[in-house]
Amino acid sequence: MPELTPPLSQHWSNEVRSKAAAIKLVAFDVDGIMSDGKLYFSASGDELKTFNILDGLGLKQLMNADITVAVITGRRSPLTEKRMNDLGITHLMQGREDKKVALQELVANMDITAEQIAYMGDDLPDLPALQFAGLGITVPNGYWLVRQHADYCTTAAGGSGAVREACDLILWSQGRLSATLEPYMSAES
Repeated sequence: MPELTPPLSQHWSNEVRSKAAAIKLVAFDVDGIMSDGKLYFSASGDELKTFNILDGLGLKQLMNADITVAVITGRRSPLTEKRMNDLGITHLMQGREDKKVALQELVANMDITAEQIAYMGDDLPDLPALQFAGLGITVPNGYWLVRQHADYCTTAAGGSGAVREACDLILWSQGRLSATLEPYMSAES
């Protein structure tokens, strides 16, 4: 099967695609990236979050392509833990305000260079990790300074498919997107 070309690929510069081609590990923030960044509470004080199902499958596709997926978040949330467990993401670091240090700790025992790391975040605590990583990705509803320093800003907003867009970018740049999509394609296409 020839490599499929996602419509958004026209937004991916040669420099971004070159950086994405080297990625072996992708680390994501949660609030504002995997969710819409809003905090919802029930009348009884329970926290509620929404996660986009498109993002979840994109994360699984990365993992199926042997790309390590990690989540680094400043908040602690049982909902985040449940979602990451459901997706099979084992590298979850919660309650980490210094995300660059957390990212460095994560890769300390892995054979991965900074150029082989992508980081996706939306606010100031994400900026040092985003700048450390070889590929920094953010969202259009992220803080302006983070957008200025990112290598790529998705067209989708955080919590609305932005993670899936980043997953497609990486997989396509590595020539592996079609292989991850093939099981879903009709045999008659």
